[in-house]
Amino acid sequence: MELAKYIDHTLLKADSCKNDLDKICTEALDYGFAAVCVNSCNVAYCAEKLKGSGIKVASVIGFPLGASLSLVKEIETMRALVDGADEFDMVINIGALKDRDDEVVLNDIRTVVHAAEGKTVKVIIETCLLSQEEKVRACQLALKAGANFVKTSTGFGKGGATVEDVRLMKETVGKAMEVKASGGVRSFEDAMAMIKAGATRIGTSSGVAILNGEKAEAAY
Repeated sequence: MELAKYIDHTLLKADSCKNDLDKICTEALDYGFAAVCVNSCNVAYCAEKLKGSGIKVASVIGFPLGASLSLVKEIETMRALVDGADEFDMVINIGALKDRDDEVVLNDIRTVVHAAEGKTVKVIIETCLLSQEEKVRACQLALKAGANFVKTSTGFGKGGATVEDVRLMKETVGKAMEVKASGGVRSFEDAMAMIKAGATRIGTSSGVAILNGEKAEAAY
């Protein structure tokens, strides 16, 4: 298993500047991560830095609250696509899900899937805010909408990925979708636990530390 290919090297802080973007792009090139995951305003810059490398650029959409209008998410997706995004990590309308307005949630996801024009869409459900039933329903709606991944967390909520949530999400979507574990995954042991539970992608700002931990484990 090539662990680096499971990792989306992530930089989503509000005060991220070009020096920070340069750093994550250089690390992505050096370590061979699957993607860098950035705010949509930084997609064009990273896409140029990573051009021809095979490393993908993932743009968050409606981040971190998911409470923007579907039209706004659509426009953000369309612009990120033009700017060079390969993947789109969107946050669902969490309030609508909790209100059981499933049609609103479904159409919100479908809007982004359509705007992404066949590229990978990962649906962030923010597990820390949901009941077990809501987690299952969110995954089912993401599947019905045609998305590619369900993703645990933004990393900006009151909790991140757990092994139990990853396992529940994978059991819900089966082979039809993949699962991304994000939020609080900071060590080699954390990453391996998520992968064992069913995650095929890890969203983290600690990718370098995780791979260094892998090397330490192998040496031991």
